[in-house]
Amino acid sequence: MKAGNRFTEDMLDLNSPDAKDDVVFAAGRPTGATAEGGAVVLEVPFFHRLPAAPEGSAPATRTHRVVIRAYGSDIVRVSFSAGGEVPGDDSVMLEWHSSLKPAALKPRQTAGGYEIVDPRGKVRMRIDLTDPPIRRWGRMFPDAPKHLAAAVLPDGKVEVPLMAYDVFHPKHVESLPLGYVRRGDTTRAVLFSLHAAPGEHFAGTGERFARMDLAGQTLVLENTDALGVNTPRAYKNCPFYVSSRPYGLLALTSNHLRLSLAGVSTRAAQGLIEDDCLDLFFVGGGSLERVLYNYRRLAGFPRDVPLWSYGIWMSRMTYFSAAETLAIADRLRAEDYPADVIHLDTGWFEKDWQCTWEFSKERFPDPPAYMRQMREKGFRISLWQTPSMSKGTKVYEYARDHGFLPAKTAAGDASAFGEVQYSGRIDFSNPQAVQWYQGLLRRLLEMGASVIKTDFGEQIEMNARYATLPAARLHNLYALLYQKAAYEITAQTTGEGIVWARAGWTGCQRYPVHWGGDAATTWDGLAGSLRGGLHIGLSGWAFWSHDIPGFHGVPEFMNSPPTDELYVRWTQFGVFTSHMRYHGSSPREPWEYPAVADLVRRWWKLRYCLIPYLADQGRLATQSGYPLLRALVLHHGDDPTCWHIDDQFYCGPVLMVAPLVGPGGVRDVYLPAGEWVDFWTGQRLRGSRWLRGVKSPLSQMPVYARHGESIRVYPLAAASTNDMDPSKAIELRFDASYRGLAASPLQDVLQWEVPG
Repeated sequence: MKAGNRFTEDMLDLNSPDAKDDVVFAAGRPTGATAEGGAVVLEVPFFHRLPAAPEGSAPATRTHRVVIRAYGSDIVRVSFSAGGEVPGDDSVMLEWHSSLKPAALKPRQTAGGYEIVDPRGKVRMRIDLTDPPIRRWGRMFPDAPKHLAAAVLPDGKVEVPLMAYDVFHPKHVESLPLGYVRRGDTTRAVLFSLHAAPGEHFAGTGERFARMDLAGQTLVLENTDALGVNTPRAYKNCPFYVSSRPYGLLALTSNHLRLSLAGVSTRAAQGLIEDDCLDLFFVGGGSLERVLYNYRRLAGFPRDVPLWSYGIWMSRMTYFSAAETLAIADRLRAEDYPADVIHLDTGWFEKDWQCTWEFSKERFPDPPAYMRQMREKGFRISLWQTPSMSKGTKVYEYARDHGFLPAKTAAGDASAFGEVQYSGRIDFSNPQAVQWYQGLLRRLLEMGASVIKTDFGEQIEMNARYATLPAARLHNLYALLYQKAAYEITAQTTGEGIVWARAGWTGCQRYPVHWGGDAATTWDGLAGSLRGGLHIGLSGWAFWSHDIPGFHGVPEFMNSPPTDELYVRWTQFGVFTSHMRYHGSSPREPWEYPAVADLVRRWWKLRYCLIPYLADQGRLATQSGYPLLRALVLHHGDDPTCWHIDDQFYCGPVLMVAPLVGPGGVRDVYLPAGEWVDFWTGQRLRGSRWLRGVKSPLSQMPVYARHGESIRVYPLAAASTNDMDPSKAIELRFDASYRGLAASPLQDVLQWEVPG
């Protein structure tokens, strides 16, 4: 069915047969403002706005309390409920930083309305009660209704106006400032609209596989198995975006929502949430990094990750035995490929894909001894699992009998790749189910496993009953509850908190690491993966990875291998991302690509040289607003060009990387303002310009360093991070003394060949 290109259809779904009796209420002018317990409460009449009331009749009106709260000097919260109480501060999605204290607000009457001010006298919101100038000429249309006209100033400086009058004439509406949709006796959805200025840019919303600037996009934030990275679907949605004004907006909800960023209306950033409560956090800070920092003060800072996790992870779908993986480990060492992790995907159980949290007795006869052997070789073990279970297994029967599965689950869903039929997912809203699940993981971790791959988590049975939450609230939140359970038992058991997760929602950034899902082994898959990494870094995540060189083949899912060129180019991209895992539906070990294996080895060694820098930036990310993989706008938010670049990124604050996302070894590169040093040659270049047709042999890709800056590197050979002595890291400075990588102290390790 074609889009209606109308607010009533594309945002409100009023053209749906189920919506024939829906009524939309819109916020009018407040009738009062009072201080209550540090908040300011606005008495706001909401009047029947759509569909239009019969001529001559007064629209029905309902009055609701709109509560304005502030936290610290940079966050303002606007909340109302059309069906119950306004929410408090207790939410599993939030993790309030100790420095974030409520700021007592009070209303101050002005000649034109109200100002809401904090104890320092800073204005945090303005409400306009004045009538716009009218010069009456005709009576073709009724007088325009008086909507809520207000502006939020989260940091007291940047104004974020509600979009009060987004109309062609009073009967034709494109957005509403605040409102809700009634269906019978219940509230079906709440909505909001903020003014989007001409030229305003938007980014974030989770792992969005879209271009850098989301202006013009209308998105459905509903977690699902995206089945790739070239789709509007997403494994990791997050109802938080950043704007170039700059400000950030968090819609605190786990319900499904539609978000239109200057899409349905080019002058409005608006959302519709399938809930009866609207809870918006406006986040300021003066720069995008500070906006993200303040967002993390609300939703939680990412935890730091173990040093070994920055090493190479080797995997495929799948290894099937201890003997097979021991041989892989031995060959990696014998052929001088540094690596730290061997991942066991779906094949370590008795039956492939049938998750029981128990090793196959035949193929893994002594798991603790096996993992000790691996640790002695310098490898840690990562284990795949899923929250879904199959009938006929002991874990399923136990979970069913103890109420750890949702009631009246759907018939089940088959694995996308195997013949296993799943019959129920763990109900993570049930504390007893969480405790049981953590016990399953504890046993594996005590055997010697280092990390659990918390795969899936994007979908639940929507027609089932859960212990403590309705399905509508649990669906998107499921990923957070799932990963929190796995992360916490891992940290408690091993002393090192980490998971390897695919799904995501608000708060999941606290529990690293997340990877980008099932990318195709194509150039489009590489480009889409990078876009997802850029947007998730602007959504509060710090650590993010991807499957090198893509997960599935095209056109044959398991039988179309990546080209040698793609394998190398994706490797080069991965060297500068926070985590680096090889995984896919066919073999991914470098010797499977013999024509480029020697070159790949050098890049792996470069990765290990960079680990001190990556670890430094990881620690910084746990205390700031920065991710490791940074969109250019994080350092150049005032450069309009950078808002349109989604194929370059910063690795930390010093290195600017322009991966090859197409064949042929040629691309254009944008150098932002400043002075730059070519990573390979030491050549100095001025910024604020394009470099056209930059040619890179297969052994290189465009990498530039900020002139005068330095990074910590490791100048010695290391088979794994076990071999690295942090005290032996050195500083590599990109100044007049830098003559290129081949002339640097790293050359003894890398033996880099300088192209002629």
